Amino acid sequence: MKRKHRRLIVVLLGLAALGGATALVLTAFSDNLVFFYSPSELAAKSLRAGQLIRIGGLVETNSVARASGHVAFRVTDGKTDIAVAYDGVLPDLFREGQGVVAEGRLGKGGVFVASTVLAKHDERYMPPEVVAALKKSGHWQEGGETSAMAGPPTAHYP
Repeated sequence: MKRKHRRLIVVLLGLAALGGATALVLTAFSDNLVFFYSPSELAAKSLRAGQLIRIGGLVETNSVARASGHVAFRVTDGKTDIAVAYDGVLPDLFREGQGVVAEGRLGKGGVFVASTVLAKHDERYMPPEVVAALKKSGHWQEGGETSAMAGPPTAHYP
């Protein structure tokens, strides 16, 4: 075998190994990727069963029902709302009319089964994705109850 042929075989094997490694990394990455949706976007999409997603919006007023560790509530973006079921302890700041982000999977009957619920932690902070979804839906009011800065909260000193 000539020297050129050996070099060509080594280069081709190297490219094949690099391609295989890239495929493995992309597969692992896609398994851990979590998409964020507003209730309106979620209603418009067709997602595969069991896909891990995040939803965000406001907890609908008079929608929270608690029963021995199980909580059911509705998340809205002003246009569409979605039922959420959660087993566990909710954050202290969780309440109706406030921003929330829930991570989980879409279950049977269109109910979102949350594995994690995150509540807005400061009166001026809301995740940028939630702010964008509320602005897009027309539910955003600058300076109003749902108004929030998209970014980290500022410190207050006496």
